[in-house]
Amino acid sequence: MWRLSFLLINLLSLAVLGFGDYNFSRYDFPPGFIFGSGTSAYQVEGAANEDGRTPSIWDTFAHAGNVNGSGDIACDQYHKYKEDVQLMVDTGLDAYRFSISWSRLIPNGRGPVNPKGLQYYNNLINELISHGIQPHVTLYNYDHPQALEDEYGGWINRTIVKDFTAYADVCFREFGDRVSYWTTINEPNILAIGGYDTGMAPPKRCSPPYGINCTRGNSSSEPYMALHHILLAHASAARLYKNKYQGKQHGYIGVSLYAFGLVPLTNSIEDVIATERAYDFFIGWAANPLVFGDYPITMKKNVGSRLPVFSNRESKLVKGSFDFLGIVHYFTIYIKDNSGSLKQELRDFNADMAITCMFFTYLLYQDDEPPYEFVYRILDWLFSTQFHKRPWDLQRVLEHFKQVYGNPPIYIQENGMGTPRNSSLEDMPRVEYLHAYIGGVLDAVRNGSDVRGYFTWSFLDVFELLDGYESSYGLYYVDLDDPDLKRYPKLSAHWYSQFLKGRSINSNRAFKLAKKISSSSDGCSVQ
Repeated sequence: MWRLSFLLINLLSLAVLGFGDYNFSRYDFPPGFIFGSGTSAYQVEGAANEDGRTPSIWDTFAHAGNVNGSGDIACDQYHKYKEDVQLMVDTGLDAYRFSISWSRLIPNGRGPVNPKGLQYYNNLINELISHGIQPHVTLYNYDHPQALEDEYGGWINRTIVKDFTAYADVCFREFGDRVSYWTTINEPNILAIGGYDTGMAPPKRCSPPYGINCTRGNSSSEPYMALHHILLAHASAARLYKNKYQGKQHGYIGVSLYAFGLVPLTNSIEDVIATERAYDFFIGWAANPLVFGDYPITMKKNVGSRLPVFSNRESKLVKGSFDFLGIVHYFTIYIKDNSGSLKQELRDFNADMAITCMFFTYLLYQDDEPPYEFVYRILDWLFSTQFHKRPWDLQRVLEHFKQVYGNPPIYIQENGMGTPRNSSLEDMPRVEYLHAYIGGVLDAVRNGSDVRGYFTWSFLDVFELLDGYESSYGLYYVDLDDPDLKRYPKLSAHWYSQFLKGRSINSNRAFKLAKKISSSSDGCSVQ
């Protein structure tokens, strides 16, 4: 039945792939559809050592040389938030998605609230509200306090469920009168893989031969433990919100999932079935418990006793613990069957999935180079391919959620195109990407997907998770050589602004219009 559903989803998605370079405007979307852009705390705030903030696991990861640079200064939004909010107003954003730094708000992870941190987030939220911009707040983005990591190991220990719930309680209590959209945890599936299997993300727990330069961790078991505790923490915070705050604050709570486009490398039965497994492992790993209360059968079979088990109480707590799902999508990976990996006595997440992801294995990590050099080569390869402009793969993802998970309310919380950081402000490839993907979302909405909002990643050129300041996703360039970190709008900022202000556009017409506007811009804002 699952194979039939998988094939049906692909046929249905192909039926709506008539997207081309046609005209559309934001008014073609349903009333109330939200358009915005986003960042996250460690990537944009800076002021890492100011006003009582303590290190998070991302600070530790960056300072250990796992990525080029750090978020110590980043875009300095901590001091420049008013300027940035004005840029959002000029651009025409409906909403701004940002995250709260747990280390800034509650420096020790539990206990006293930092008044300076509380003041900063109140100021930012008030500034957004006063300018008519909705704050969409994420509670956690790869950055729990290092103090909790040192004390008990962070997400591999069930203790974090209680601490995260207490932290969420502070946020709901202090900001919930003005914040109506809460995302508990950002892309937990990638957090678990990158942070606890491959070691490419904080807190870099992994083990050979699966992880990169590992010194601690267990890639065979810890990804599953971490994701299990993340789901329990999300569900606990969501229950708290629904029971204590939602009736008074009338907001919504959800969690975001990273969703690759997944395509069989060949038309062989083996690769098609392998792609089904990839859907179960990459997406179903988190989505199935959230919708059905348990992990996919395929995962139970392949992972065995290393996969944690939900008690009846936990299953009921997790099932349905969201008002919406956030989707993070950038590109597609091609899937090749590798069932032989199941014969290995020692396996990690990828071996349990029994596939070869062509994206991840195209380039091999070399032991004699810094970890981030591996990332650079992956990104260089991606920048040179056509992976970026495949909006039909996002449509397939949305069709999958519609068919398999009952068409839940969805916000596209991150979607964007990476380019080398110091490339031209005339980022026509990003304009074409945004035009294609927003048009693809429109097609999905017209085909019945309950998508309610779209956020570009990112508003500014931020400190990126994988390669620091080497790549760029922003609508606005930030000059790191300028002591004032001056912001400059790219062509994509002009294009998005015209779209948000209701112009009926296609990519070619928008390019000409944006060029004309940018030539008369003051260099800091869009018109």
